[in-house]
Amino acid sequence: MNLEEYVAVSGMAGLFRLVANRSNGLVVADLDSGKSKFAPARKHQFTPLASIGIYTESDSEELSKIFATMLKQIETNPPVPPKSSSEDILEYFDMILPEFDRDRVSVSDIRKVIKWFNFLNERELLSLDEEENSEEKTVEKENTEEA
Repeated sequence: MNLEEYVAVSGMAGLFRLVANRSNGLVVADLDSGKSKFAPARKHQFTPLASIGIYTESDSEELSKIFATMLKQIETNPPVPPKSSSEDILEYFDMILPEFDRDRVSVSDIRKVIKWFNFLNERELLSLDEEENSEEKTVEKENTEEA
């Protein structure tokens, strides 16, 4: 799952695709309309989704791996609505990432992860194909090295 091209922009609802990087900001495209617009760095902060991790008890887990787990469990364990109670949010996320650090990960962080997942999944921008292909290549490489 490649989240390299997606970015969250403070002060702007939703997620955007990074089009170009300029010295004084970013050019981002709306994922629904495809329209590009300039977001100045003086007014906005930018967070590439690929750089986000969720704290665990030992280290942290990449957002792409969390999204992959959510996608794998979507039939048996669908995401709870982001406006659910804190207890429901924590219970759901405990099934997705049981070792997340409850002291450093707030309920609002988990709500944001669920919102982003739903946003990307509704637009069919998430897939397990890339991850499965990379896992298959790793297994094939290990098998070749053993032979």
